[in-house]
Amino acid sequence: MNRNAELLERRKKAVPQGLASAMPIYAAKAENAELWDVDGSRYLDFAQGIAVCNTGHRHPRVIEAVKSQLDLFTHTAVQVVPYEIYVSLAERLNALAPIEEETKTIFFTTGAEAVENAVKVARVYTGRPGVIAFRGGFHGRTALASALTGKIAPYRAGGGLPVPGVFHAPFPVPHHGVSVDDALGALETIFKVDIEAKDVAAVIIELVQGEGGFYMAPKDFMQRLRALCDEKGILLIVDEIQSGFARTGRMFAIEHYDVEPDLITVAKALAGGFPLSGLIGRASVIDAPGPGGMGGTFGGSPVGCAAAHAVLDVIADERLCERSERIGARMKARLEAMRARTDLPPIGEIRGLGAMMAFELVTERGGNMPDAATTARLVAQARENGLILLSCGYWANTIRLLAPLTIPDAHLEEGIDIIEKSLSEIAS
Repeated sequence: MNRNAELLERRKKAVPQGLASAMPIYAAKAENAELWDVDGSRYLDFAQGIAVCNTGHRHPRVIEAVKSQLDLFTHTAVQVVPYEIYVSLAERLNALAPIEEETKTIFFTTGAEAVENAVKVARVYTGRPGVIAFRGGFHGRTALASALTGKIAPYRAGGGLPVPGVFHAPFPVPHHGVSVDDALGALETIFKVDIEAKDVAAVIIELVQGEGGFYMAPKDFMQRLRALCDEKGILLIVDEIQSGFARTGRMFAIEHYDVEPDLITVAKALAGGFPLSGLIGRASVIDAPGPGGMGGTFGGSPVGCAAAHAVLDVIADERLCERSERIGARMKARLEAMRARTDLPPIGEIRGLGAMMAFELVTERGGNMPDAATTARLVAQARENGLILLSCGYWANTIRLLAPLTIPDAHLEEGIDIIEKSLSEIAS
């Protein structure tokens, strides 16, 4: 029995089945775009811990920053004894946030915590209970965050009645039959039949749906949604947990839209592999909860803050926003060439912002009928060929590409070559 198989058996006995893993391999080490498992097999990693390591596995500057912090202290709890590195990181994010009004930032540990606190802020600020999210959106697995998530299985299956006060509108996906007008009309319907607009605290949205299939909110939709929120006195929360920190070619995906949110949730790539999340918001809004109303024992860990400072330095110094655009353009060009081939499984829509790219597999050329079975086969075949891929989507037929923004060109081309090879192999 190899070590991967041995660990899988040990895991079955020690870890609950509720924790699922996409890959049947166990990591031993990783550097930038490469990962080696416990049996010594090498892979290119186009998942990066679900868009966490935008700066690649173990970027030297991130590791150096963490080691320096470890020599000072690892934990005091910012609610007990605060530290400068927390304040200076908040200052940097406030300066980067695409909000003209004065902003403030608070740090947590997970994306779900950031989301839950964003809703808390919105409810305290507005005095309203309701929240509207979108079908296909993913906001976390805690009670409120999973209620906001626009998909039952597997995130809240068997969990009983959802958290009250949460409503879902269709996300605009024109090629699957939901137009911008349809999505906005559905919001108006919610106000008529489910909850009055005067009782809605916030609308929360992923600009590029992560688990939902990398569907992108149209610019016109976001601008009209902002106007609707302003008209109804509703706050707009933008969930940038997967799309933030240069992934889309901008520091934040909302910068593509000429729209200012009231609150922005961040996590994942913020600290380059170390647990850290945050909530950035208009000072007039985020100051609504009183002292002690937000926080957490490990929120804003000094080690995570040190890593985040290094990540922001790397994004700026290595011009990763521009690099993201180049990576995305190259991926799209290669995928378009694959779509034109008649000897490969049919590829549907290719979409993305920057290096947050995805493509759909469909049942027939030129159509939009999802092909989940072929998608699963591609993920498995790519793994056999040395590439870690993630599928996603409401219809489970989307492949998302999350190569690190620091990936060498040779590794980028190698990874795309493996996708093409794997598609050819499952077609034969």
